[in-house]
Amino acid sequence: MRFGVVGTGVIGAGWATRALARGWDVVATDPADGAEDRLRVAVDQAWESVRKLGVFPGADPDRLEFVDSIGEVASAAEFVQESAPENEELKRSVHREIDADASPDVVVASSSSGLLPSNLQEGLVHPDRLVIGHPFNPVYLLPLVEVLGGRQTSETALEGATYIYEDLGMHPLRVRTEIEGYLSDRLQEAMWREILHLVNDGVATTGELDDAILYGPGLRWAGMGTNLTFHLAGGAAGMRHMLEQFGPALELPWTRLVAPELTDDLIDAMVEGTGAQAADRSIEELERLRDDYLISVMRALRAHNIGAGQILARWEERLHDVQQEQWSPGDVIPNPLELYRCRVEPEWVDYNRHMTESSYLLAAGWASDKLFRYIGIDDSYRAAGYSFYTFETTIKYLKEVGVDEPIRFATRILDVGDKSLRFVHEMFHADNGDQLASIEQLLVHVDTRARKSTPVLAHPAAALAAIARAHV
Repeated sequence: MRFGVVGTGVIGAGWATRALARGWDVVATDPADGAEDRLRVAVDQAWESVRKLGVFPGADPDRLEFVDSIGEVASAAEFVQESAPENEELKRSVHREIDADASPDVVVASSSSGLLPSNLQEGLVHPDRLVIGHPFNPVYLLPLVEVLGGRQTSETALEGATYIYEDLGMHPLRVRTEIEGYLSDRLQEAMWREILHLVNDGVATTGELDDAILYGPGLRWAGMGTNLTFHLAGGAAGMRHMLEQFGPALELPWTRLVAPELTDDLIDAMVEGTGAQAADRSIEELERLRDDYLISVMRALRAHNIGAGQILARWEERLHDVQQEQWSPGDVIPNPLELYRCRVEPEWVDYNRHMTESSYLLAAGWASDKLFRYIGIDDSYRAAGYSFYTFETTIKYLKEVGVDEPIRFATRILDVGDKSLRFVHEMFHADNGDQLASIEQLLVHVDTRARKSTPVLAHPAAALAAIARAHV
């Protein structure tokens, strides 16, 4: 497959990167000075991100060819994606050039974010093959692409574009009615205009308004969107009850937008639409799904210490503080130590609903964190420049365990040196007692600033020595 890109700014470069990651050849052009160099730099910078998602065999940024003219792209490509600036006359001119040289069976798509395709079709010899394929930045990561045609667009072209976008790992959303701004941007524009009003009126800062989304609605939108979320807000009766309860608020001056009259037809359309989204899932099932993916999203954000993930990290730190057992001289030390229990999280399981191999190690890592806190190695200890680094791990997988099942860890110290520590976590089903795995690790104590091994400091060294004696 040879994918054509006309216009190599941010959006065009994103298309090129996505097509290259699919393992396709890309031929691109842009008349701006230095465009080729900027395009290759943009692809190189994005490549690490697409690599993390996974690239196809043969995928290589070197399969990008930059040419001098639109005609060269049009005559060489099997699919053309135009990403020129959002200027209708400019885009019409570009499409006339593409139309003149592209084979009649080649679908030509525009990355326009709001122009009407019927207007772009004017004067073309083959208007039937022009479609809108509106992506979202970064194109190489976000899967949404809005697909719509103009008055002269053929169903064959729409189906062809949909097939290409699906092959690129995207979610083609067919926009059934030709309308300015399409769907997503109209929704975003409504919020954007309200933001500008609120800032202009001195009601809130931009940061406060972003917080109003990213700590609440934004998390829910990641998995359900607005309509299905509001369907759940109606309780057992769903969207109909939600509109009955909150419909009167539409008459209140909560936004600068004027709400449509809540007619019976509109209510029925909302109820039917969200009922189709829910399919045969009950409110209770949808609530469980929502809760599970919210936890997954927040945990993903925690790794980056931003938004709700940062809040979750603080919560967990407080939990550690109030729940954590800590060693003191003279304590009677259990053999083994049982410091960590949990349930198998939804993101820890595979398509068979069993805990993945890597998640055994992930859960054992939490057990190790409990052990470290027990002996006095906490955030302040690490902030001072000291920590244990894993040198060797051996895992024995003994039995499968499914999502939400309870597990517990029994930890025994096997050997302690002045700079090293060996222990084993035995993982059990917390209800039936079956042993699920054993995870044995050798760790080295490190001065993280000097980047070399160093003796364990006094308090944790004393704790480890006491535990080792108890576990002989």
